[in-house]
Parts: sequence; structure tokens; C-alpha cells
Amino acid sequence: MPNEPSRRSPCPVACALDIFGDKWTLLVIRDLILGRSRFKDFTASPESIPTNILSDRLRRLLEHGIITQTPAAEGSKHQAYVLTEKGEALRPILKAMRQWGLEWEDGTRVGMQ
Repeated sequence: MPNEPSRRSPCPVACALDIFGDKWTLLVIRDLILGRSRFKDFTASPESIPTNILSDRLRRLLEHGIITQTPAAEGSKHQAYVLTEKGEALRPILKAMRQWGLEWEDGTRVGMQ
């Protein structure tokens, strides 16, 4: 990355947490995996992410090369967000987190996103 951020540690877990360690970013990734791609799609999620935070998280994911922007449709001024190869590599991690939640957290279920 051209503007590589300074890291607090060379530990790969710490580096990943610097990107994904807040309560919203992985939910945005989850929504992308579920096929949501536009700003309004993310704001419609049940967790009700505030729009200023969503804008910040999308910007950070773009900066880290985890998502890219494309026109939502040919000739559209609206943007769609798409996972890059780097972003797609998160799919098994979210799948494992989903499985962990189903197994260990009472009251969770699939299909509520």
C-alpha cells in the first residue's frame, strides 16, 4: 500500500485488529458477503450503523484494498462496493465466527441479517 499506516506492532493479529477490531467493520464485510453493495443497503441492516461511521469504515476498507468501488449500474451516479480478493479472503473467518456464535451464544440464528 502506498500510504502504509504506522503499526503499533508487527504481530499479524494486532495488524488485523487495527483494521477490523471495532464493532462495525466486520458487519460491513458480512453485508458484502451477503450480497449487499450500496450505502443504503448497509444502513438498512438491523444493527443500524450510523451513516458517519459507515462512511468512515467504507473509506478505511477502500484504503486497505479490502473493497473497491464500482458504478452501481451502467450510467449510474451511485456507487456499489465489492470485495476484492483480499476482502474475499475474510469469508472463511466470518463463516467461522458465525459458526462460533451459533454454537456458543444463546439466541443467535442465521437469516436475521
